[in-house]
Amino acid sequence: MEFLKKNYEKVLLGLMLAGLVGVLVFMLFYIAADSQQMETRTISLINPSVKPLTNLDLTLQENSVARLQQPYNLDLESTNKLFNSMVWQKAPDGRFIKISSGNEVGVGAVVITNIEPLYLILSLDAVTTNEMGARYTIRIEKQAATVVSKRRPQSRYVSKGDKPNDFFALLDVKGPADNPDALVVKLVDTGDIVEISKQKPFQRVEAYSADFRYDPERKSFRGRRIGDHVFFYNTDYQVVDVSQNELVLLDQSNQKKNSLPFSH
Repeated sequence: MEFLKKNYEKVLLGLMLAGLVGVLVFMLFYIAADSQQMETRTISLINPSVKPLTNLDLTLQENSVARLQQPYNLDLESTNKLFNSMVWQKAPDGRFIKISSGNEVGVGAVVITNIEPLYLILSLDAVTTNEMGARYTIRIEKQAATVVSKRRPQSRYVSKGDKPNDFFALLDVKGPADNPDALVVKLVDTGDIVEISKQKPFQRVEAYSADFRYDPERKSFRGRRIGDHVFFYNTDYQVVDVSQNELVLLDQSNQKKNSLPFSH
């Protein structure tokens, strides 16, 4: 204790010096650690540690590129009825008809399927005999008659020397009267002299009838003659002429005649 009392100043100074040395030594380590820390931060800022990126999902982009390589083709002709330069017309059954040449509808779309001749036919049907002599039954078929009832076969009964009827006059009988080879008759309307028999009737073309159809409305017309009316394309047409190679229709709305050739 005596020593401490006499030398406490030295002891205190020694402790202070020892503390100062400890502080200096600590500062050396602290400065070194701080420098190392700053260097580490500097390196991390200059060359940061980067994690590798994962693979990108490019499915959407690849599908888009694939669609671009196979462009979508728009059908503006057969399915689209608005964005095109051609004309379409709706048929009564709901179908759409493309109008390009102008003959797809109306009288230009009529198709003639057949033209048949209409005959005047005279034939010897029967021969009857009595005390007055022979009497002949001649059948007459006038296919071109305008009245339907007159198109059915009719019979006329004549003997040699009778006056002319509304169709013919009997001029002569060739062969036996009860079984003639032929009858010689004169036609009233033309004055022609012709022969008729059971095996060989007389026939003459008086007119023609036409069969035709109108496909846009799926209509068919059979046996149409001069004077007949047909209705299609919202129009009334009258048959004004039929020949062996032609059908003529009259448009009642404007009185325009339309000639339609027939290809055999």
